[in-house]
Amino acid sequence: MTIGDGVFAWLGVAALLAAVLPRVVAGRRPLSLPLVFMLCGIGVYLLPLPLPAVDPVDDRLLVEHATEVCVIISLMGAGLALDRPLGLRRWASTWRLLGVTMPLTVVATAGVAWWLLDWPPAAALLLAAVLAPTDPVLASEVQVGRPTDDEHDEDEVRFSLTSEAGLNDGLAFPLTYAAVALAAAAGAGWSADWVGSWALNELAYKCVVGLLAGLAVGRLLGWLFFRTRSKVLRLSRHKEGFVALGATFLSYGLAEIIGGYGFLAVFTTACAIRAAERAHGYHNVLHDFVEQVERLLTAGLLFLLGAFVALGGLSHLTWQGAAVALVVLLVVRPLAGWAGLLGSRMERRERGVVAGFGIRGIGSLYYLAYGLGQADFPVAEREVWAVVTFTVLASVVLHGVTAGPLIARLDRLRGTGGGPASGGGPDGPDGPDGESGRRSERSERSEPRGETAEDGR
Repeated sequence: MTIGDGVFAWLGVAALLAAVLPRVVAGRRPLSLPLVFMLCGIGVYLLPLPLPAVDPVDDRLLVEHATEVCVIISLMGAGLALDRPLGLRRWASTWRLLGVTMPLTVVATAGVAWWLLDWPPAAALLLAAVLAPTDPVLASEVQVGRPTDDEHDEDEVRFSLTSEAGLNDGLAFPLTYAAVALAAAAGAGWSADWVGSWALNELAYKCVVGLLAGLAVGRLLGWLFFRTRSKVLRLSRHKEGFVALGATFLSYGLAEIIGGYGFLAVFTTACAIRAAERAHGYHNVLHDFVEQVERLLTAGLLFLLGAFVALGGLSHLTWQGAAVALVVLLVVRPLAGWAGLLGSRMERRERGVVAGFGIRGIGSLYYLAYGLGQADFPVAEREVWAVVTFTVLASVVLHGVTAGPLIARLDRLRGTGGGPASGGGPDGPDGPDGESGRRSERSERSEPRGETAEDGR
């Protein structure tokens, strides 16, 4: 037997598990798909088998591109799933989380890293930028389900967490560039010489270009999918899900070519496609395909992260680094989230759930790999990787164990009886197929419309 044979066998097992496990761990069970695959990676690599080494420090470029693909695909899925039209009032909770919670999280995380780890400002800011975005990949238990034609179908908790994760992954780029610029300008000290050019280029120009590129691509594809007179070109007639990958890569690549943020472009493209024709069942075809690809990629990446942990990835972790991770997850994010949502229409317990579920994951791994490739930071790379890896590991365990039970309890406390607004279907949080009943009900309402609206009506 060769290593390649073992890899093929694992890929087969992983694909089957990725199909079965979501139903096994759905509902109130204190378990999640990411947690299972991470534990599998740890367990397999603890066995005396001739397995290839997993080292994100040595293989930084490979890690960067693998996580990049996973994130942009998950951003497309998140945007396609949102039923609520864009608006200042409709998305009020999202703007609060982006405009208040995210900056507070960055400042507090950088301060904690500077204080506990004694890292120079550039390294502390890099860690804060890396841990700033919540993750659209690992948060399926607390996000909206499949798309429907009812803009009021989403409860505020699931909508807020989904839309926040879709946008703040792109907004973490300016923060990462700020850390890179600070490292280049000041080394181990502090300098403000870079702020002006950073604000103009990385913060303003690239964000605007990314949003406009995503909007343009999304509107063009929305017209092509649903409104063109040519039945050959109207892709919604053919119901091919892989078109979602084409939309993802086109939007991302075009935005990056013209100097914008591709992450923002992909999410904006998805929202624009969604807005082109909200009642069409083709959205379910696109969303389901993206979700399946995302699940496979997540399974592989989380397995490899578990392998890295088993091979000593946390050997450079100090108690101060572990403390920083726990403070970010248990103190900084909850307090910043609560502060951002003060005055919102959410009930107290809903604000608590949104504030607490700032899940860190694949996005943080991407930004760390990317940032370390852009500049030399005055901190050992393996120490930074150990802190971020432990943060993701702790987040996967903490949020993976609590997400299902807490969301189910919140649905019950709302007194909705597991209706659409609460995330449960007619059979409650655990639907008849073992998945979220809400997703089953959403599918039943939207699929038939797609079959009868083949011409995009």
